[in-house]
Amino acid sequence: MKKTITIYTTTTCAYCDMVKKWLGSKGLTYNVINMDEEAPEVRQQVIEMSGAMTVPVTVVEDEEGNKDLTVGWNPAKLGAAVRDMVAA
Repeated sequence: MKKTITIYTTTTCAYCDMVKKWLGSKGLTYNVINMDEEAPEVRQQVIEMSGAMTVPVTVVEDEEGNKDLTVGWNPAKLGAAVRDMVAA
């Protein structure tokens, strides 16, 4: 099943860079939405979706619209979300 990865970031977020590097090291592609460059309603949508006011918020979404959210730098949770996307 195909999945997409979206990382919600800010310009100065070191943990966001860690998530991007980690995903890249796994050969995974992702979309980045920098909330410093988006309209304020995007930030509010991410807060409502994640229940947190922190970044990164990484969303792994399958073709059916099911979402697996990882808030912050949590490689164990993120790894579980992308497990079937990583080549063995």
